[in-house]
Amino acid sequence: MNDLTDKPPIKPSCEAIIDLFPDPFVIIDRNFQIVSCNQFYKEHYQVGSEEIIGRHCYEVSHRINHPCSQNGEHCPLEEILSTGKPTNVMHIHSNHGHEEHVQISAAPIHDHDGNILYMGETIHPLTNQNNEDLILVGRSKAILRLISILYRVAPTQSTVFLLGDSGVGKDCAARYIHQHSDRSNGPFIVVDCGALGESLIESELFGYEKGAFTGAHKTKLGLFEAANYGTLFIDEIGELPLHLQTKLLRVLETGSIRRIGGTRYINVDVRIIAATNRDPQEMIKDKSFRQDLYYRLTAFPVTVPPLYERKEDIPDLAEFFLKQIEDGDSQIPLSPEVIEKLLSHSYPGNVRELRNLVERAVILASGKAILPEHILFEHDKARFQQTANKLAQSVLSTEQTIPRSSQLTRQQVIDALNQCGGHRAKAAQLLNVSERTIYRHIKNE
Repeated sequence: MNDLTDKPPIKPSCEAIIDLFPDPFVIIDRNFQIVSCNQFYKEHYQVGSEEIIGRHCYEVSHRINHPCSQNGEHCPLEEILSTGKPTNVMHIHSNHGHEEHVQISAAPIHDHDGNILYMGETIHPLTNQNNEDLILVGRSKAILRLISILYRVAPTQSTVFLLGDSGVGKDCAARYIHQHSDRSNGPFIVVDCGALGESLIESELFGYEKGAFTGAHKTKLGLFEAANYGTLFIDEIGELPLHLQTKLLRVLETGSIRRIGGTRYINVDVRIIAATNRDPQEMIKDKSFRQDLYYRLTAFPVTVPPLYERKEDIPDLAEFFLKQIEDGDSQIPLSPEVIEKLLSHSYPGNVRELRNLVERAVILASGKAILPEHILFEHDKARFQQTANKLAQSVLSTEQTIPRSSQLTRQQVIDALNQCGGHRAKAAQLLNVSERTIYRHIKNE
């Protein structure tokens, strides 16, 4: 009869231990050569055991033959070698032809004398880019720093206060936080205080009881209740009236709300993310914003950088927008001359302005390659109108007639293009036809 207690314990190997890690993990020597890695690392970068040991890490994760610092990028491993301290940074890796953003946690492994012998690196791939992950587009230091901050705060329960100019993408940042939190399966509710009147804001946020006022024929749940176990994004919070700021402060402190006309408090489990494009200190100074609410919201303030602080991201952003536009893929890659023109502007309207600029250029190019003359900024209004008129006349001068089913007259097309500044979607809405119909007429010039 075998007695297991008589046998010496089997010590797990290094590979067996690191295979327990839930993310790709790799051990690298001072020359950036791979000493060991777990199964997740091999699977993520699709490399076999026989071809991984001894290769340089940048060959595998970046698909290049030199350290990433030679490309002007920050190298977390070089930072460890110079400081001797662990690091936690956002980085960009290439994974089979596609760039991906990853969160890297790296630390030194010392020998008995305290010298750095190896470095251990955990790689956490982030969500792939999609329409709602616009904030991820780019590789500038400003945007990587922002993503790193958002990634760190997302899993916490902290209230986040997003600051930044109009059009920088605060709504995308809020959605990113929600998607990377433990509330991602719950609702993500947005309320724009700047778009609602004072009376509507209160009823939208807190709801009301049946009979609370004239017209309240039934009980209405507010957005706090709708966002239960999820996230409530309060945009333009600077427009929130003072008395509602008091009610919001109570929700933040007690986790309970009371509907309009109600007598009981209702517990809600909601994470609050607030945003404003105004200076909170100035609002406090002119007494339009409560100081105590400000301090409650700024447990974790995050400033979303303006586009002029991340101009190296403009080409990536422009091509990202092109992919969202019908037939926009055919314009990729943009010519160096077009990129140079895009980089020459300061973008006071930030990312939103760039998106409109790209859509406008696609329309003006009319199915042909985008040229620098199709990049028309807001201060080029006179030239923009001339280009739009020329496009409209070109469309109407063709011998092809407008399809009978569209019921469009020539003058209607001219008027719509001029009135909407060449904006295809707006022109389609104005003429009560589909956007595809407008595009087809433009393309058939």
